[in-house]
Amino acid sequence: MDPLENFKFRVMWDGRYVAGVSKVSALLRMTEVVGHREGGDQGVTRELPGRTKYEPITLERGITSDTAFEQWANLVNGPGGAAAGGFRKDIILDLFNESGQRVLSYKIYRCWVSEFQALPDLDADANAVAIEHIKLENEGWERDTQVVWPVE
Repeated sequence: MDPLENFKFRVMWDGRYVAGVSKVSALLRMTEVVGHREGGDQGVTRELPGRTKYEPITLERGITSDTAFEQWANLVNGPGGAAAGGFRKDIILDLFNESGQRVLSYKIYRCWVSEFQALPDLDADANAVAIEHIKLENEGWERDTQVVWPVE
């Protein structure tokens, strides 16, 4: 079996795929290490897992007519702000094989936009695509075990 190529993916929220997402940062989970010593045992520190933290996820795409990034970012600071609720979304990250079959899917829970870049630095001498990005805080993710790797 060949490993997946990392450019065939799609991001979904509110029941639809979001247009043009070209980059997603890594899904990273870190668990604190808590050390303790047992009474009378002066030489050995035992280690246990502590709290788990999920790192923010950054999504990038070229600026298009689709306003999904901006609309979500506006929910946090819009009328009523975060206190009004409704600014958190669960998202789905789907990965596809060379044949276009979905082979891997992750559910990412209770995301909200902590950073939104509407426009990059503009440079009339550059030959680059205008990129927008959002940074998503989240409360965890898990692999969707209902999505199975197809037999090749």
